[in-house]
Amino acid sequence: MNTFTANAAHIALIGMGATAFMDAWLLLLQRLGVPTLRVAMIGRWAGHWYHGTWQHAAIAKAAPVRGELALGWLVHYASGITFAGLLTGLAGMDWARQPTLLPAMGVGIATVAAPWLVMQPAMGAGIASSRTPAPAKNRLRSLANHSVFGLGLYLAAVVLAWIPQ
Repeated sequence: MNTFTANAAHIALIGMGATAFMDAWLLLLQRLGVPTLRVAMIGRWAGHWYHGTWQHAAIAKAAPVRGELALGWLVHYASGITFAGLLTGLAGMDWARQPTLLPAMGVGIATVAAPWLVMQPAMGAGIASSRTPAPAKNRLRSLANHSVFGLGLYLAAVVLAWIPQ
């Protein structure tokens, strides 16, 4: 395996691991009765792109898209891999082999910009959930979730660093 392929696989595994860690967190929150991410709505949103619709007044009221749950999971994990690529692009592949917490947490927290500035407005919730009944609560929840994702970036990289190459 050449270096590019090995690095790409390493980045993908970090992103998938971090996303799975965040999903475990979201599952815990769900079991505690806290409303969480509905992956099917991400798929519905992405499914409408094909027809040129990028923004909705309320994504839950938009027409369902065939395979939206599977598409939602694909977009969700592809985003996690992309953010892991951003982290290694900023911190370097040396970070991936000897991870430290601060860069992972910094990137994890910074990724909250994606839902606040892109996804939530496009799905009808407004910038940083401004059109929801409890914007401050939703912002804190998003920030917490993306902080958990940052911790997941670090932990996934640590686990991969332990595995002999």
